[in-house]
Amino acid sequence: MTGSSATPVVTVDNLTKRFGEVTAVDSIGFSVAEGSITALLGGNGAGKTTTLSILLGLLLPTSGSVTVFGEDMLRHRYRVLPRMNFSSPYVDLPKRLSVAENLTVYAHLYGLDRIPERVAGVARDMEISPFLDRPTGTLSAGQNTRVALAKALLNEPRLLLVDEPTASLDPDTSDWVRGYLESYRRRTGATILLASHNMAEVERLCDHVVMLHEGKIVDRGSPAELVTRYGRHTLEEVFLDIARDRRSPGDRRAAGDGRDGNVLPAAQ
Repeated sequence: MTGSSATPVVTVDNLTKRFGEVTAVDSIGFSVAEGSITALLGGNGAGKTTTLSILLGLLLPTSGSVTVFGEDMLRHRYRVLPRMNFSSPYVDLPKRLSVAENLTVYAHLYGLDRIPERVAGVARDMEISPFLDRPTGTLSAGQNTRVALAKALLNEPRLLLVDEPTASLDPDTSDWVRGYLESYRRRTGATILLASHNMAEVERLCDHVVMLHEGKIVDRGSPAELVTRYGRHTLEEVFLDIARDRRSPGDRRAAGDGRDGNVLPAAQ
């Protein structure tokens, strides 16, 4: 695991995003250490996807700043995008194109060289070579997830953003995807920021967790720290505590509800 003293790859400061009268992200700040796997957690509507979209430059924030690899994403996004990528099972690739055609199109969009070799290499790594010639729209959910991840790894990103990497997958495929993400981080030293509703997955993969509720950060720390702080056995129990009651552990202790708590850690 990477220590908190590692150089931040992502720094978010006082980030706010409003859609009309709705505040989706409310003055949040956090950082992601180099080589770490960090999770953004929260229920539906907590602000996870909006935050990831801002990090990718797909949405402009209402206020605040995002720095990636030392570059201001609002001013110099083009300098860092070649070193980033994004994977989500909710973003469909063109269904009539074959898997190979989809990967080739994206490789061209990323400005890569030796494209046939890149496509063949990532297909081998993701174990999708047997269906490279099949239309993407004919694939199973598990196969589509591997193809989406293959697309995101074509440029060998140093920062990989992943939204729900194992959503709707069977246990065997989910375990394979988690194992691959772990091995990719170990092999390349890449930094991974993921959003997930699978707490067992987060406990296995992540060094650090940022908990969101209604657009605000309500807690943060390693999975083990959060489990201990809330006096629970699993991160899922902590997630439910936060989803149902926004008070911090310290607030609960002050209120005398019998649960131990500590001062929330500062942003890493």
